[in-house]
Amino acid sequence: MSIDGYLAGLADPMREIGDKLTPVIADALPGATGAMWHGHPVWGLGDRPGQRPICLIKAYGSYVTFGLWRGQEIADPSGRLAPAARAMATVKLRDVAEIDPALFTGWLSAAAALEEA
Repeated sequence: MSIDGYLAGLADPMREIGDKLTPVIADALPGATGAMWHGHPVWGLGDRPGQRPICLIKAYGSYVTFGLWRGQEIADPSGRLAPAARAMATVKLRDVAEIDPALFTGWLSAAAALEEA
């Protein structure tokens, strides 16, 4: 399955969230590779999924999780990133209006810089 196929299979509003979020990710991470990994979309630096992963999206029944692998290392003055397993941080998105492209771009740029260092 492709990322587009994954998104197409989601019900609204999860599909709307994914459709708005994926171009933000692509614009913020021009050198990243997006692919399906463990059943959901993942973007990372490298030739295959999971190689130097930066972020993921994963849909659930009532929200979409946007996660950053090293998100706990990123300054987040918004306070929206919640610590998760290991060094990951996530935000649960229940509505497309919760996506702030400038904020997400900042997070993604900081996450990519950690992987490029």
